[in-house]
Amino acid sequence: MSLVSDAHDAHGARYRDRGGRRVVDHYGKPQRVGKAVRNVVGAIEMGYGVLVVTGDDRVEFVDNAVSNRVPDTDGRGTYALLLDPQGGIETDMYVYNAGERLLVFCPPERTTAVRDDWSGKVFIQDVTIRDASDEFGVFGVHGPKSTEKVASVLNGAGAPEEPLTFVRGSMVDAGVTVIASDNPLGEEGYEIVCAAADAPDVFDTLLTRGLNAAPFGYRTWDALTVEAGTPLFEHELQGNIPNVLGIRNALDFEKGCYVGQEVVSRVENRGRPSRRLVGLTLPGLHDAVAEVDGDADPDGYDDILPDAGAAVFDGDEAVGEVTRAAVGPATGHPLALALVDFGMSPEGLTVRLDGEETPATRADLPFIEGSARSLRVPTYPEG
Repeated sequence: MSLVSDAHDAHGARYRDRGGRRVVDHYGKPQRVGKAVRNVVGAIEMGYGVLVVTGDDRVEFVDNAVSNRVPDTDGRGTYALLLDPQGGIETDMYVYNAGERLLVFCPPERTTAVRDDWSGKVFIQDVTIRDASDEFGVFGVHGPKSTEKVASVLNGAGAPEEPLTFVRGSMVDAGVTVIASDNPLGEEGYEIVCAAADAPDVFDTLLTRGLNAAPFGYRTWDALTVEAGTPLFEHELQGNIPNVLGIRNALDFEKGCYVGQEVVSRVENRGRPSRRLVGLTLPGLHDAVAEVDGDADPDGYDDILPDAGAAVFDGDEAVGEVTRAAVGPATGHPLALALVDFGMSPEGLTVRLDGEETPATRADLPFIEGSARSLRVPTYPEG
């Protein structure tokens, strides 16, 4: 459930379920708000699950489980993956070293499974894992003016600069931790963490004090991450091997063994995966999209855009499938992310939509250049 439902309701929020958590879908004008985030700054309540890992062996324990190096220094974090033995992604997560504890932010639908799995693997180590999702409020602040926004309300510290580092300070009378994000929307960004009891005051501060920020929900988040070329767990990552997604920032190829590492290393040594994540423009849908006011009817694009799983063709040959599609808030055009054969032609493609073929052209990711580049934009070794 949301920690700030009254504030959301006051702005006309409409909700949806995200992994068992009630989150804001939109506030009635998702396209217009998306442009506000691209041009100025917006704030969103994040729907993370949060695990707290304590004990003397906490860093070593988590480091042995995940695909990236867990920092051993307070104030630093990492983006990492849990893989199955075949190299498939079971979940992604952010791991932050907060002194005597690690904070692990992960998709809400995976929180219980990760807690139970890790708890079952603790033997003689001094490690305790608990679900603390209800103890924290987490808000994202994103946009080219997000640094100015944070500076206008943060007391006792300056905004952190290096991605996934954090500082502690206060907003009004609430203690907060401010994390520099990995720019998932293709804009400068931060995440603000506070105690659950302080969440209403902190959210109000982010929206109305200092430089105002526009509230936005996950429908806008999804569209902005498409434009930014950022793969998400629930759409692109789940079940795929990380090499296919090109999320090399989640992998440390020199660290010790973790589940799935042999598969990841084998694909890496081969030079390139068999498939890759690409962007597609859909020019054949421009006219249909132009006829819909996405703010007046936020569901109006649903019958126009291809669904997840829509087949991508090169001539008569199926070469992949769409993972999700959206109308870009900045571009105003229909865009898609797709998993396709690595050597696929960039032109002459089509996407099957309601039994018909609509033209598609492969595009470089990201689709837009914002104030910062997402660290998850797919990158692949040459070869």
